[in-house]
Amino acid sequence: MAHTASPPPTAGGLTATEHRLANGLRVVLSEDHQTPVAAVCLWYDVGSRHEVEGRTGLAHLFEHLMFQGSAQVKGNGHFELVQGAGGSLNGTTSFERTNYFETMPAHQLELALWLEADRMGSLLAALDEESMENQRDVVKNERRQRYDNVPYGTAFERLTAMVYPEGHPYHHTPIGSMADLDAATLEDARDFFRTYYAPNNAVLAVVGDIDPERTLAWVEKYFGSIPSHDGKRPPRDGTLPDVIGEEVRQVLHEEVPSRALMAAYRLPHDGTREADAADVALTVLGGGESSRLHNRLVRRDRTAVTAGFGMLRLAGAPSMGWLDVKTSGDAEIAAIEAAVDEELARFAAEGPTEEEMERAQALLEREWLDRLATVGGRADELCRYAVLFGDPQLALTAVERVLQVTADEVREVAAARLRPDNRAVLVYEPVQGTAPDTAAEVADGATVSDTASAPEAADTAARDDQETAQ
Repeated sequence: MAHTASPPPTAGGLTATEHRLANGLRVVLSEDHQTPVAAVCLWYDVGSRHEVEGRTGLAHLFEHLMFQGSAQVKGNGHFELVQGAGGSLNGTTSFERTNYFETMPAHQLELALWLEADRMGSLLAALDEESMENQRDVVKNERRQRYDNVPYGTAFERLTAMVYPEGHPYHHTPIGSMADLDAATLEDARDFFRTYYAPNNAVLAVVGDIDPERTLAWVEKYFGSIPSHDGKRPPRDGTLPDVIGEEVRQVLHEEVPSRALMAAYRLPHDGTREADAADVALTVLGGGESSRLHNRLVRRDRTAVTAGFGMLRLAGAPSMGWLDVKTSGDAEIAAIEAAVDEELARFAAEGPTEEEMERAQALLEREWLDRLATVGGRADELCRYAVLFGDPQLALTAVERVLQVTADEVREVAAARLRPDNRAVLVYEPVQGTAPDTAAEVADGATVSDTASAPEAADTAARDDQETAQ
């Protein structure tokens, strides 16, 4: 077993050690004895970008199948054992990875490691047509409930398809299409497991009240005998021009509570200084109630009830900036769009003020600290940087890079990327008879139904625990 020593303490004294088993499994450990809990996080380097045409949604479907039993754990036993021990668990799928995670009382850590190893090493022994059909129906129902049958539910899916052209590995979202979910076979699932669910395609992070030597011994005991697999197919190239080259637009007439203006912009790849600058820019423009767009559209013009701008960071393709504005009353989209363009042009010309820079960087620092404050969040961040960038230690210094970004860099990335010829626009117009009800609800102080954020839509949660149990 190879071993890499911890670097000097960085984020509030937090450290991490790295190890590698003979079968290729990367292991990252981070001690934290403040509370008697431990988090286990396992990232597999596979997401929707690895899927082929005609089999979209397979990565997410397989994530569900991972909770359907293995050689030693039958049916819903994974949930029953973890929850019976006082722990919590789940899994999610994104464009770029699939992850599984448990947070346990520290004395139950060995159980979580054994469970993850058992399904990594023996899932095929339990995978059959019954579990395949069961989870196919669950995923299709999830698509109906979270995407197809809710207001604005397919917005992110539509914008993604507009920003990333046909044939691009990010053209489709992790949820997949109904037709492709129907077409997936048991052999497709088995081949998917053999190809991607191998120890040399995974990173395991264990964080919390742990004894590193004992934890490593358990990892070696339970994971060490699982064979590696060298048949992984690399994802297709995600390279694209920096800008789309023209504005692309769709207008939808649907049963939605209010008019909406949504737009997506191509932004720099995650892991670059330009991506950090773009994150600061979007935070100044649309991060919270002190942002420029909120002040302009919600407070001053009163043409919107919500106005936000966020960033979906992607490593294997251009990242995406996500603009989401819901109108107030009878406000027209044209007026809102003109105001947005005016604010973006002014920002590109003048850049952020010193006060805006300080506020935006403080917000991003707080978000980073919140992620690292919990053992589960820290384990996830260590896995993320190990899988996507090859170095889990980067998780402990990420905020330093954001804080080093200058106002000039923020202005430059906004001028280069937040342009009309680099965006996909989606406009929602309520079908006749729906808009007046919304206006009345807003007047009464009711909350208008909102779209899931881009990161939430891209990071498809498997289910609530009970849904999988069925």
